Amino acid sequence: MAERSTAAVDVADNSGDEPLTAKADQSTADGVAQNRERDTKSSESEEAQGSGGDESPGRTSPPELHSGHKLARRYRLEECVTRLDGFSSWRAVDEKLRRAVGVHLLPADHPRARSVLAAARSSALLGDPRFVQVLDAVEEDDLVYVVHEWLPDSTELTTLLAAGPLEVHDAYQMVSQVSQAMAAAHREGLAHLRLTPGAVLRSSSGQWRIRGLAVNAALRGISSDTPQRTDTEGIGALLYAALTQRWPYENDAYGLSGLPKGVGLIAPDQVRAGVHRGLAELAMRALVNDGATASRQEPPCTTPEELVKAIGEMPRIRPPEPAFTGPPDYQRTTYQQGSYGRQTPRPGATQPVPTPPAPLQSRTGKALKWGVSALLIAALGLGSWQLADALMERGKPDDTNKTQTTDDNDKGSDKTRPVKPITVQGAQEYVAEGGSQAPEDVAATYDGDSSTYWRTKSFLDGPEMVIKPGVGIVYDLGSEQEISAASIGLRYAGDHTTISLYATDSMSSSTSLSSMQKLGTVKTSATDAKVTIDKTVKSRYVLVWLTALPQAPADGYSLAGYKQAITDVKFTG
Repeated sequence: MAERSTAAVDVADNSGDEPLTAKADQSTADGVAQNRERDTKSSESEEAQGSGGDESPGRTSPPELHSGHKLARRYRLEECVTRLDGFSSWRAVDEKLRRAVGVHLLPADHPRARSVLAAARSSALLGDPRFVQVLDAVEEDDLVYVVHEWLPDSTELTTLLAAGPLEVHDAYQMVSQVSQAMAAAHREGLAHLRLTPGAVLRSSSGQWRIRGLAVNAALRGISSDTPQRTDTEGIGALLYAALTQRWPYENDAYGLSGLPKGVGLIAPDQVRAGVHRGLAELAMRALVNDGATASRQEPPCTTPEELVKAIGEMPRIRPPEPAFTGPPDYQRTTYQQGSYGRQTPRPGATQPVPTPPAPLQSRTGKALKWGVSALLIAALGLGSWQLADALMERGKPDDTNKTQTTDDNDKGSDKTRPVKPITVQGAQEYVAEGGSQAPEDVAATYDGDSSTYWRTKSFLDGPEMVIKPGVGIVYDLGSEQEISAASIGLRYAGDHTTISLYATDSMSSSTSLSSMQKLGTVKTSATDAKVTIDKTVKSRYVLVWLTALPQAPADGYSLAGYKQAITDVKFTG
């Protein structure tokens, strides 16, 4: 799990690079139409995590690299997934942070090397979690390489469409999230220019992310005089493909069949029955470069911002109702012969009050009544005797009562022990590895105010922590105390918050976790957690340790990512 603060690339040595613009290489294709033609002739193998392709003749070739080669004594190359147009892309391992990463490699004298460096560094500075993050961009040893996140739990749109069109709500979420992300990127002066099904990923949590912002176009020398219009058309093509499982141009591309030749761009609902009308209209409004708006009344969308506005004006598309299997029909039954002869009513129905049976008049009935009466009289007599005995006991001397209490305690009473709150005298952050989180805020976790809190940083990977063994706080109880439980208030709800409790000999971070006594662990999806200790333990210092964090939105302190905050911690003995 990488802290978001490490994702930003050092740009102090970037003064010699040209600023990132929509023109990554003036010698390449000119205009949106030529860019689209190049895209449609490509295949998924050109993507950063696609299959390998043949190297174009006449291009500068990267140095011979192989699996096991290590860059910067840190990034170990594992598998070459693309070799194209003078550059190669690899799946690699960051041995320092113990995680998979992706790496683009090209020679330092490649004609697009400077543009790729500028694009990667500009993309890294954006720091938007909706984009696959650039983690490093370096020129060394006659090589330029760009390191980015590798998301093994995410699936390309290309793969999703291979099984069929997206469900309506999924298509709506895809176009909404991609449009919003690209609108934010263009506000910072960044364009993608290569929004293909291979550049859009859906995570296991349902979040859509975009990879290759600015970098994919720079690697291939793609440029545009109208970058916002190009990206808007790209979003429209993605939506069209999601609704119809067809690429909205004549050429086949990205594993999708193109439209029939000579008919032009036709509406999605003419390609496939049952397409959502509002989304079909939206796709046509975005595909403005093909004259798709000639017969419509709605204005075209030429920028991602306009597309976001158009989506906001649509009726919201809700997710499908979860499938529910109802209980089996209630089985009607009747009493056997000799019963009242009524059927048992259905649950919830108003039931008539049954008429009581006639009183027993037989000898057996009379004997039963006399027997019950005798038992009641005996019970009353027994109760009176016990009451009198209790009153007599109350009148005995005090020393007798004291002796009885002592005997009970010696034998072990079953009475529940009273809960004793333990006052926290101090606390400090425990840092097992790497940097601290928010050491200045630890006192907010035991100040009695649930609106104040100590927070972790926002991590890119999760929910299980990888870059660190965990994060937490050591509490000083003032003296050795018997600890039976701890309650922890949390700021973010989620399915993956894991908290452990340790007894330790000091507050110092030099004390290793292996030398501490583990008291208990709890996993919670709520905003509170309670760790109960089966065996009472005496300790002065207690560590509250978080090893898995939920995914939470951005706030005033950090971006969206895997993070947690502790509001209140209380110990009881």
